[in-house]
Amino acid sequence: MLETSARLLRLLSLLQARRAWSGADLAERLGVSQRTVRRDADRLRALGYPVEAGPGTGGGYRLGAGAELPPLVLDDDEAVAVAVGLRTAAGQGIEGIGEASVRALAKLEQVLPGRLRRRVGALHAFTVPMLRGHPPETVDPALLTELAGLCRDAERLRFDYRDHPRSRTDPGGGSPAGTTTRRTVEPHRLVCTERRWYLVAWDLDRDDWRTFRVDRITPRPPHGPRFTPRRPPADDLAAYVSRGVSTRAYATHAVLRLLVPLPEAAERISPSAGVLEPDGPHACVLRTGAPSLEGMVVHVLMTGFEFEVLEPPELVETIRAARDRLTRALRAAPPAAPRTPGGAGRTPGTPSGSAAAP
Repeated sequence: MLETSARLLRLLSLLQARRAWSGADLAERLGVSQRTVRRDADRLRALGYPVEAGPGTGGGYRLGAGAELPPLVLDDDEAVAVAVGLRTAAGQGIEGIGEASVRALAKLEQVLPGRLRRRVGALHAFTVPMLRGHPPETVDPALLTELAGLCRDAERLRFDYRDHPRSRTDPGGGSPAGTTTRRTVEPHRLVCTERRWYLVAWDLDRDDWRTFRVDRITPRPPHGPRFTPRRPPADDLAAYVSRGVSTRAYATHAVLRLLVPLPEAAERISPSAGVLEPDGPHACVLRTGAPSLEGMVVHVLMTGFEFEVLEPPELVETIRAARDRLTRALRAAPPAAPRTPGGAGRTPGTPSGSAAAP
């Protein structure tokens, strides 16, 4: 009985690893006859696994989709990969996924062998997540799966889209209060960054490709009809979306040469803040956008890198004006208190730990 149970688990693992198997291949892998394979397939069906058998003397076997999720059989590397993925999913900005990931991870770790728990625990203990800027925008997982299904099945999508409300310091944004528009699109792909999810789609009303933030989409079923997928706007959709959200969405564009290697610049500049291109071993080119030339100056200075302006020439004049303004501010500022060893900013002669006389 023990040998039969072990063989059933092995058969189940093989069926989960590949879409279809011939009876002869399974028999060879398991070291049994094809008749035994047929009996074992019947046993798995009795346990609730939807094992489908094809016609013919050799027969063909595949694991179909059932009404309920049956138990999965994972090898060591697969179990570790799933556990790590569940830990990572807790911070990816998909609403409800964090709690569900914790529950699933608790079930998985409960049955993990000790050697695998140590591997997963070590990876978790010695890994620090790096999330720049604000926390990720939360997105309903049901919405993501709905959009992914429409992309897969090439069905038109109708939805309400909330524009970004314009702030006083963002003249290039949407309306002051933000507006909602009805859109009809041919969805193509979902693209995710460290903070947000985007939908790349062909906008039928605007007769052009558009990128939409998923957290601002409210679907309006029914969807359809089906459509013939178009050629995508770029081979690299991640770079396409990055250019859209970091450059094309703004009124002011700039191209700058950063005097640092591209890997170093990429540590501080995320894809949503600009597009980086290599320019030799010691420099790179940044294409980015901002609401105004003044905002561009602040944006570039905040990178902390030395840079050269390639375009537009008006940005150079704006930098000069900012330099002059800062120079005047420094001239008008009171002199800084002198520094002494062991007491930055203390009045000379004042003992460390005591206050200076008024």
